[in-house]
Formats: sequence, structure tokens, C-alpha cells
Amino acid sequence: MRGLTVVVAEPAPERLRAALTLAMANAALGGRARVFCQGPAVALLAPPIAATHDVDHVAAGLPTLAGMVEEGFGLGVELIACQSGLHLMGVDAATLDPRMAFGGPVSLLQTLDDDRLLIA
Repeated sequence: MRGLTVVVAEPAPERLRAALTLAMANAALGGRARVFCQGPAVALLAPPIAATHDVDHVAAGLPTLAGMVEEGFGLGVELIACQSGLHLMGVDAATLDPRMAFGGPVSLLQTLDDDRLLIA
């Protein structure tokens, strides 16, 4: 199974939710799965992780955005916060979940291997 790397560049919770959904599906099928939050999207990873429509998702029997992050970690999905994005958004890396990784576009591409690359 080929790996999947999804890049989220917009600070829109539903884009992160979509990226996590695809990454989690790929991980469940046995492939490597990574979500790279670039630029302003890094703000989505700052605690508390929440989305405006979490209530709607819960009402439909779906997890919150924070719940999806937890499920993603459980499946082995790697969440990567862009180092430049941290500075841009004023997010202190020490406040992020310690299971998150840090990197930039160069390191992401250097480690792409044969992953499919998607932009959410």
C-alpha cells in the first residue's frame, strides 16, 4: 500500500477533518499516512483543538475534530506542524501535543518517498 501525505494550508477545520479522514483511511488499509499543516493551518493544532461544527458531527454520531486527531494518532497517522507556520501564527510548539512532529516543505518533500501527495 502506498503512503499518503496530505497538506492542509488553510486554517479551515473542515479541511483538516477531510485530510484526517483520508489519512486515517489510508492508515487503516496499511499505508503510511501523514498530515502536514502548513502556514496558517498550524493554528488548527493549537489546544484546545475544536471546530465550529463539532456539535453537528457529534449529533450525527461522528467524532469531534479533537476526537479525530486522537483516532488518527491511534492509527499511526503522523501530524506535522510547519515550523514557519508556528512562528507566523504565534503558536508555541511546547503547547502542542507531544506526538506531533515538526518540519517544513523541504523536509516533507525529502521524506515523501512514493507517497501520494494531496492538498486539502
